[in-house]
Amino acid sequence: MQIYQIAMHVEDLDATAAFYRDMVGAEFIARFDPPGLLFFDFDGVRVLFESGGEAKGNSILYLWTDDIDARVAELEAKGVRFVHGPQAVHKDEDGTFGPAGETEWMAFFEDPEGNTVALVTRRE
Repeated sequence: MQIYQIAMHVEDLDATAAFYRDMVGAEFIARFDPPGLLFFDFDGVRVLFESGGEAKGNSILYLWTDDIDARVAELEAKGVRFVHGPQAVHKDEDGTFGPAGETEWMAFFEDPEGNTVALVTRRE
């Protein structure tokens, strides 16, 4: 399974953007403010820095799957309880994160320690 995205909470989007872009050299993808989201590419792994929200102090691991419905069913059969089932979360009209017009779908569950994990796919 491939890591697709990691989300991290930050307080200051401007300082975070400057640090990762100018000092670390990460590839800037997009900023949406509001609601306070900043995206960078780290050699094929997308990192989302979020100010506000519920993830304060925690990271979220996003795992790519080609077939989110089949993967959810497989994990549920093994006893994984999903907090949120598959749902469309972003229509990528201009192709910021991949082919234009596709929609990102995600489903969320927790690991035994209470860490949030998401499955993600894109659909036309």
